[in-house]
Amino acid sequence: MEYALDQKQLDEIENVLKKDIIDMGVHCVCLIDLAGNVITSLDNGEVNYNIYSLAALAAGNFGAVNAMAKIIGEEEFSLLFHKGQKGNIYFSRIAMEFLLIVIFGKEISLGFLRLKVDAATEKIKKIFVS
Repeated sequence: MEYALDQKQLDEIENVLKKDIIDMGVHCVCLIDLAGNVITSLDNGEVNYNIYSLAALAAGNFGAVNAMAKIIGEEEFSLLFHKGQKGNIYFSRIAMEFLLIVIFGKEISLGFLRLKVDAATEKIKKIFVS
């Protein structure tokens, strides 16, 4: 299914991302398509990431990991997590065409982040079909 978002839907998605993800203390959240195009991006005002390069690399990374999944008999891996010294990146697939990328620090637990992202993802899926 292909999604075409109008401005109202985009505003609603940004509201969900702000309230459910940014306000919990993450550094940045981006919604991208699987081609690496940025749909929307929000941050905490304290970071300056090259979001367009990140989106392109994230889409490529997600595609490569899903190719590995097929090799081991999985249909896909719907989420990815990379842990660093100062920052972490969490990727979650939304529907068939989008990735949610969340950049956060060590002060936020992965379990709590996953719960918040899952809740936000469900809200965003409902916006797609509205």
